[in-house]
Amino acid sequence: MTGEELGSVPLATSGAVLSAARRAAAAAPRWAATPAAERAAILDRAADLLLERAQEAQDLLVREGGSITGKAFYEVHAGAAELRHAAQLATAPQAPHGPGSDPGRDTEVRRVPLGVVGVIVPWNFPVLLGMRSVAPALALGNTVLLKPDPHTPLSGGRLFAEVLAAAGLPDGVLEVVYGDADAGAALVRSPDVSMVSFTGSTEVGREIGATAGRLLKRVVLELGGQNAYVVLPDADIEAAASAGSWGSFLHQGQICMAARRHLVHRDVVESYTEALARRAAALRIGDPYRTDAQIGPVIDRGQLTRIATAVEDAVAQGARLVTGGTVQGQFFPPTVLADVTPKMSVFHAEVFGPVATVTSFADEEEAVELANTSDYGLTAAVYTSDAEQGRALASRLRCGVVHVGDQTVNHDPHLPFGGVGASGNASGFGGQAAIDAFTRWHTLTVSSPARSYPF
Repeated sequence: MTGEELGSVPLATSGAVLSAARRAAAAAPRWAATPAAERAAILDRAADLLLERAQEAQDLLVREGGSITGKAFYEVHAGAAELRHAAQLATAPQAPHGPGSDPGRDTEVRRVPLGVVGVIVPWNFPVLLGMRSVAPALALGNTVLLKPDPHTPLSGGRLFAEVLAAAGLPDGVLEVVYGDADAGAALVRSPDVSMVSFTGSTEVGREIGATAGRLLKRVVLELGGQNAYVVLPDADIEAAASAGSWGSFLHQGQICMAARRHLVHRDVVESYTEALARRAAALRIGDPYRTDAQIGPVIDRGQLTRIATAVEDAVAQGARLVTGGTVQGQFFPPTVLADVTPKMSVFHAEVFGPVATVTSFADEEEAVELANTSDYGLTAAVYTSDAEQGRALASRLRCGVVHVGDQTVNHDPHLPFGGVGASGNASGFGGQAAIDAFTRWHTLTVSSPARSYPF
């Protein structure tokens, strides 16, 4: 917004990325052999150090990415929680050991590191979404090649390197490279990178998935979302609108889990729309570094243009603009579009900004049909006062995560998270899912006495 320089980092050429990958590969055997308790202790120290630098990290998130202060505070502490959870994974019980199916043969089955894990981090939650991959990958014995987004190299890259190095992470175990799409492509293609964890757009995720497939590399993709927020007729309308406003407008709607499609029972759709629009219009817009803004700037001018164009197209196709809808400098105000139908492009295309669409439904069957009428399948939410009714409806929604009695933007490092369809290739984060993603099976059999054969 001001053009002030916050810092500088070296842009990596493709050759520099490949060199960093080789350094990470050279460090991998020693790190994999490091006792799990020692790896865990380093991650726990890193969590402490991140919290000691919390104010600095929060300021970076505000100034680099336009976070409001509350979101920045949450993200730094959530990043520390990811480190602590990963430390627990490092010492989690391993797979079973026991006799094989043949007499005299013992079997040992365990999970082992993959080698070098390439991590490509987005700009919207660089600390949280970066630590979500970096921390468990390190905990489980992998080395990491990290590329932050060019919008947030300090909070999404340099901060990681400094905190983990200060915690005692050996040289080469975490390599950070800075660059654009060319650097990311070099990371994915590097023969030293065994796996890629990517969080970002569906378009780029498809390209990375295709490249990884050709190279037979494991890949975890957490992509976009056109998430449904279903409001049943028994809901407390003001409470539902409060949750819906938070789910749609937090961080200017620049969250993959944001509530984009508000599906509301026809008996309460008008009162809900009015309550949601009233809350949207009351949100304070401004520079979060200098004011107590609730809505900060959109990440760049290109994204502003895409949001504005999507709203204009929706209105041209018959949607009713209830509030917002007009670019204000570097800001886009919280916007509510009513009377949206599945025939409109805004119902299907992800608008990565503070735009909530409202669509009415007649009964639960139609609600489920509308919710599942999407190529995406990341998160969803069902707002109702009847938990069992909500649970039953939630079980029919095609997505990775559903919240009942809440909105769509929720995070817990202990729980598996991931999407289906255009939202990604299922869970790769949280608890057992992280172990599955960042390690592989290794089976060992020992025959005693040693066996002989007829020829």
